[in-house]
Amino acid sequence: MNKTWKPTTGGILAIIAGAIGVISGLVLAVVGGILGTIVGVFIPFIGAAVGGLFAIPLILGIVAIIGGIYALRRRIWGLALAGSICALVGPWFVLGILAIIFVAMGKGEFE
Repeated sequence: MNKTWKPTTGGILAIIAGAIGVISGLVLAVVGGILGTIVGVFIPFIGAAVGGLFAIPLILGIVAIIGGIYALRRRIWGLALAGSICALVGPWFVLGILAIIFVAMGKGEFE
């Protein structure tokens, strides 16, 4: 089986998008936590909800990084594809689209 650049490129793009997602998720969680605390003083239970909502990019970013690693190793195609799909969330969605395309095109190279 010949190894092409497609899964490698898709994995790298998913990792980059995931890293951006993790960083932005952390920033949003901190800012949301601070704003949630301020708003939570006036409206109970809103503080936790606001801070927790911003953790979504963080979680999806972690899954994108894991999927990108599996794409680089050409293992578990479904997980690599799931990571590429999680890379779609955010303004960097173009990286996710390209990652999905390259991982899907390289499906035959996975174990």
